[in-house]
Amino acid sequence: MPKQKRWSELSEGTRRLISVAAVIEGALKIMALVDLRRRSADDIRGSKRRWASAILFINAGGAVPIAYFLYGRRAKGRVSQGAS
Repeated sequence: MPKQKRWSELSEGTRRLISVAAVIEGALKIMALVDLRRRSADDIRGSKRRWASAILFINAGGAVPIAYFLYGRRAKGRVSQGAS
């Protein structure tokens, strides 16, 4: 197994890339949590509590907030199946 490098041992470009990725992931998480808080439970696919937990605690390079925006929200004005 290769030895892990310390932050100070990384190149300037690598440190910059990691920093930018962290800022983007943080911004995505904040936007997803704000949107989740503002929507009613009827506008969310699944449990709001589960989505919030996944957004907060799963580190997946921004994949969970993106999944929430793509699949977790119901389209406004769309009638759910089974309703007349």
